[in-house]
Amino acid sequence: MGTGVESNWIDVQMRTSLDAGEVLGLLNDPSVTGGWLDGDGTVHFYWPAGEWSGERLAHLRAVLLQLGDGSAGASIEIREEPAQDWNRLWAQSVTPLRIGRRVLIRPSWEPEDGGSDTIELVIDPKQAFGTGHHATTSLLIEWIEDLVVGGMSILDVGTGSGILAMVALRCGAGRAVGLDCDPEAIECARGYAAQNGFDEETLRLTVGRLTAELVETPEPWQLVLANLDCRTLLETSELLARLAQRGATLLFSGILVEQEEEIRLAYAERGVYGTEVKRKDGWVALRLRASESCDG
Repeated sequence: MGTGVESNWIDVQMRTSLDAGEVLGLLNDPSVTGGWLDGDGTVHFYWPAGEWSGERLAHLRAVLLQLGDGSAGASIEIREEPAQDWNRLWAQSVTPLRIGRRVLIRPSWEPEDGGSDTIELVIDPKQAFGTGHHATTSLLIEWIEDLVVGGMSILDVGTGSGILAMVALRCGAGRAVGLDCDPEAIECARGYAAQNGFDEETLRLTVGRLTAELVETPEPWQLVLANLDCRTLLETSELLARLAQRGATLLFSGILVEQEEEIRLAYAERGVYGTEVKRKDGWVALRLRASESCDG
């Protein structure tokens, strides 16, 4: 700030079903210094204390309401943290994380010997894009371990940090495409992909939304990952259902327990049915397939 004096930080905390990167994108506030999801499922955004104001709080609440989660805006907690605690907060937020039987996600500054059969990803948090700690991510990773077989083609809709696509490739998938409408998310995901040794031919990360062209690709997708909010799953149900009708297994997450039946009914109307469910911390993940009568 030009004064030589370190600023305190405003830590804005909330529990939300929304993708934190999407919230940042709509905030479009260059004074947000960082953000991440901690191990308890709480999203943190940080502002320098001198930049924080009631107007910024009102704007944040408006963005949450616009994205369909006004309840998060009502439960926001605001704390002021001393400047000297910033590095400690950063390091504590991203400890090594084990998911399922073999997956280990760790920051680069936390080396850990996972063993010869460990599937390891090195993820250093950037802004608020996922580090794997949220239940919506871990539920899908557990399924990916069980379902991915050698050479499988993966489509990751709303890829965020790209973690799900990268785990699928580590589990033996042949290729993966990750889509996200947020350019910052894709930039972040590309950095993670490079850090973990994935080339662009194996993992293609693209700014954009699901389109009919992607659905109708000559070589049908075999597994579709969609860690999205309920509204987006409903808005894209026609295209996602068509992927299932072409033979793909759909893995959905980002669904609150009270939204499960609405998602099931919407997809059943399109001939796509939930075959298995996982629940954790108030969140639901669904595995869906098209009925036999809808094949072809």
